Amino acid sequence: MAEDLYQVLGVRRDASKDEIQKSYRKLARKYHPDMNPDNAEAKERFKRVQEAYDVLSDDEKRSAYDRYGSDFEKIRNGGWHPGAGGGASFEGLDLEQIFGGRGGGGGFEGGFAEFFEQLAGAGRGGPRGPRRRAPERGANVQHQLTVPLRTAVSGGKVEFYLNRGKGNEKISVTIPPGVNEGSKIRLRGQGQPSPTGHEAGDLILTLSVSSHPHFQRSGQNLLLTLPVTLGEAALGAKVDVPTPNGTITLTVPPGSSSGRRLRLKGQGVQNRDGSNGDLLVDLQIKLPESLDEEDQAAIRAIEQRHPMKPRENLSW
Repeated sequence: MAEDLYQVLGVRRDASKDEIQKSYRKLARKYHPDMNPDNAEAKERFKRVQEAYDVLSDDEKRSAYDRYGSDFEKIRNGGWHPGAGGGASFEGLDLEQIFGGRGGGGGFEGGFAEFFEQLAGAGRGGPRGPRRRAPERGANVQHQLTVPLRTAVSGGKVEFYLNRGKGNEKISVTIPPGVNEGSKIRLRGQGQPSPTGHEAGDLILTLSVSSHPHFQRSGQNLLLTLPVTLGEAALGAKVDVPTPNGTITLTVPPGSSSGRRLRLKGQGVQNRDGSNGDLLVDLQIKLPESLDEEDQAAIRAIEQRHPMKPRENLSW
């Protein structure tokens, strides 16, 4: 018995698209072949997770799977053969359910009339004989691809595994700089092959951007919380800051407090017109973990010479 696809992803049958996507991302990271290079069981599990997501993330495929179970692909791809012997039998068959009830007979260009005529003609060996299948393009394949923030900002090549019916295949794609969460990339001819030997479908990638341990994105700007020492903040300093375009020297003005924002122009995310956003740097003073009596006395002396009321205007 085929494994239930909902159980593969660990979700309920009434799970929302967001719940399905969230579970898929978690399991894909856990069983990805790059994370388990010598684990055949993990690779097989990754394959099943990918297959389950490909079906349950697609409304049409999910509806067919909910209705027909593991045989839904056979029905969708024309693998169902009614009747036996020389005649066509339609007992117990709901054609509207199979072909979607779209008024014209679903996937048959001539509607139900042509569908019945083809079956009847094939059964009785009529003079018309079997019709040739019209040229049919292969189906598109939808895939969710997670990329690091660094790749989303600067662009670069990403490799991933995809199952298109012939086992896991390694696919390489170049990500353009400046893509957003939810951006789509279409790879022509990388979808399912045509059942009639014509043009293959496309592979449509929906991008998801993973978080970065230090940088965040806000529109076309990047945000960075930069730790500085008490001396650097109080006396001023020049510190090195990593950016998408390389390391930049940032000047910290004397007397800077935590939370002060400095701007590095043009060091953010690239726009479509070739311009760049900015890198916004928020200073955060980092104190030593322990101060001896001499250190504490020096700080008290500074406070006595420079009394302040930093919370004077704080209110609810």
